[in-house]
Amino acid sequence: MAIFSCSKCSHMREVGSNYVGKSVKCPKCEHVTPIHDTIAFVKALIKRNIAQSNALKNFQSASPGDISATDIRDNCLFDEIDIYNTDTLSQSSNLEPIQQWFEQRKIQANINPDAADTTGFFDEISLLMGNNFDVLNIVTNQIKYVQNKGYMNVKIELSKKSSADIQQIKSFCKALHDYSFVAKYYYDKKEKQIRLTLQKAAKIRNFFNGIWMEWFALIKLLEFFREKKLAPSCTRSLEISFSDGNANELDLFVLTEKNTPICIECKTGEFRQDIDKYLLLRKKLKIEKSQFVICVFGLSNEQAQGMTSMYDLTFVNESTLIPHIQAQS
Repeated sequence: MAIFSCSKCSHMREVGSNYVGKSVKCPKCEHVTPIHDTIAFVKALIKRNIAQSNALKNFQSASPGDISATDIRDNCLFDEIDIYNTDTLSQSSNLEPIQQWFEQRKIQANINPDAADTTGFFDEISLLMGNNFDVLNIVTNQIKYVQNKGYMNVKIELSKKSSADIQQIKSFCKALHDYSFVAKYYYDKKEKQIRLTLQKAAKIRNFFNGIWMEWFALIKLLEFFREKKLAPSCTRSLEISFSDGNANELDLFVLTEKNTPICIECKTGEFRQDIDKYLLLRKKLKIEKSQFVICVFGLSNEQAQGMTSMYDLTFVNESTLIPHIQAQS
């Protein structure tokens, strides 16, 4: 048998084994939740409960000065979960070390647990966009341009593209439609044009306006942590406020197993006007240059290296982000 356990409203029921691995809407709250094999689900619960129990015992027996983020970390390895379809990062065991890191520095952090919930399809589409950025940015740029103009219909000219690129772009736009990121998709073979009708939902608009880069970076991080069998704490899109009243939003924040903080800001297009802002933010967070990363999609390796030499910030692109993170882990 398999088990359905809603991560939002806690509704639970048994279903047939043929549903294992699929995601369905909860009949009570309509939250999309994956279906697990019952034995694997129970084993994971037992393991998590043991880890939390041990962490609680250590927490209770320690004096206040001895308590650190690692004392309350769940240590749930990412190779034990489906990183593309999980709410594990939304749980307190992942978020508490991050919250504590900011509290120790007298910085107020407002963490949105749902920001790192991968049970939707934002992560799948963002991986397609980031892994094939050179080819697919014609689609994302046009969608962003049209929706910011207040229009709903997008036309993408492919007549100057190679056959391989046309096929890849068509496949991506079809995926956008399959996952409901666009309302309509049509390919005019004769004119070599793709026509899309956009969705109005705010989450979809924000996704194409730049949130997709945060999702891409998050999933690439999770893939790396899973491969290396690491158990850091990480989250996306958190708001922080300093004692002087100034506030900032961080795209991604990671605490490695060594409690090394890593802040990642994701940009595309024109980003140079924000350099001074990031320099000031790094100083206020009191983290090292190598720990404050500006990931600029489409930036050449040469440009990234040159700008890293010029400024007290680390510049990478979508391909060099993970090699840099590996050096910090």
